[in-house]
Amino acid sequence: MYSLEHLTVLSCTPPELVQVAADAGYDQVGLRTMPLGIPGEPECDIAANPALLRETRKALAATGLTVSDVEVVRIESALDPRSYERGFAAAAELGATDVTTSVWTSDAAYARDAFDATCAVAKPYGLRLNIEFVAIAEVRTLAQAIDLLRSVEATNIGLLLDTYHVHRARTDVAVLDGLPREWFHYCQLCDAPAAIPASDNAIREEVREHRLFLGEGHIDVAGVLAHLPDVTYALEIPNLARLEEFGPLEYARRCLSTAKAYFAHRQARPA
Repeated sequence: MYSLEHLTVLSCTPPELVQVAADAGYDQVGLRTMPLGIPGEPECDIAANPALLRETRKALAATGLTVSDVEVVRIESALDPRSYERGFAAAAELGATDVTTSVWTSDAAYARDAFDATCAVAKPYGLRLNIEFVAIAEVRTLAQAIDLLRSVEATNIGLLLDTYHVHRARTDVAVLDGLPREWFHYCQLCDAPAAIPASDNAIREEVREHRLFLGEGHIDVAGVLAHLPDVTYALEIPNLARLEEFGPLEYARRCLSTAKAYFAHRQARPA
């Protein structure tokens, strides 16, 4: 199945995203409903906005789409895991089962305990917390993500790969073969140039504004997926210039059509 990730068309509200995804031919959506407070990023806090939650539920019911994931839970210093509970409850109302999670503290012991505690808050809502290693975060490599997942007692956990960060971290994807298959639930896909930006600021700009269609860059997306079980293919391809040129619907369509063409050429398609 294909999911349209919110970051791809971030200007859309959650109900608008659902309609765009349905019209463009996706099966699911990934909703960015837990605000990060990033300057210029629209906040769609459905837990604090009952009307927005209702409209999102109506859009899902009307289109038949389901929610692949919600984001983002950030494990950082002075975190109160209970601060995410309202967001978890709202996500469960929308039928979500997975939450994208990243780590922004260098204190490994604290990160382990905070992640474990946040998983405990999420568990009654039927949610799994999926650790994503992010090239500009503190957990920025596959090895660090594996160490964290193996150190916790929680069982509602997962490992999220974003092909952008897999490439930027120079990941040895063969390591994935030895990991528990039940860790993998969805994978975020995009392409990018071969050259790795030299600074965190340059990566931050590229990852949010300049990603490429599958097959257009130099990431071996199919090679990454060859080491995974069947998962949802979540297209996260933010490109501000193209979004402005085509508009949300046409850009979402092009993200999907180029992904399908990429896999058709390689005779590998999601279930």
